[in-house]
Amino acid sequence: MPRGRFIVIEGSDGSGKSTQFAITLKKLQDDGHDVVMYRFPQYTEPSSYFVREYLAGNYGTAADLGAYTPSLFYALDRFQASQQMRKELDVGKTILCDRLIGSNMAHQGQKIADASERKAYYKWLYNLEFDMLKIPKPDLNIVLVVPAKVAKKLMDQRGEHTHNKVDIHEADLGLLERSVATYQELCREFPEFTAVECMKGETLLGIEEINAIIMDKIKPMLA
Repeated sequence: MPRGRFIVIEGSDGSGKSTQFAITLKKLQDDGHDVVMYRFPQYTEPSSYFVREYLAGNYGTAADLGAYTPSLFYALDRFQASQQMRKELDVGKTILCDRLIGSNMAHQGQKIADASERKAYYKWLYNLEFDMLKIPKPDLNIVLVVPAKVAKKLMDQRGEHTHNKVDIHEADLGLLERSVATYQELCREFPEFTAVECMKGETLLGIEEINAIIMDKIKPMLA
């Protein structure tokens, strides 16, 4: 049986990622695909304990811990799910995932100002997750690209940045700008990362317009 396809939807806070994930999942199911969904971090699972403690600020600030240490917390949460994910891919199922390694690369990588050091971090994390921990490697990482000012405005309108709680990644404009820039860098550095530009000039595309672009990138993989 052919291996299933592994697709991830990524994007900075405020990019509409959760909305696009839900719409894409439903469309794939409606088209008859055998789809399994994952969301990371797995906040309701014991494996996310260190992630939750980190986001609560119990280990210090995000700046204090740097990029590498928090990445271990997220990687081990994904490792917990990886055995089941491999089984599902082996029997031909399609996995649709809300966030994976790209979120670490962007949100932790934005802490590293030097470009060569940041790329060394990307390489380290790639080796950790895909070579050492044997977490399945996605076939496609779709990255929703929304300018930071637009994303921040949308988050403020929805109250999204608080998630009903405060964590040490609560978005400010500077963090968003750096995260968007690192996501764009990932799309240049890694062929399996594909940008979906959500703006046309100064106008944010509609939800269905954006999803049509996403589906155009996914459908050839599942034909």
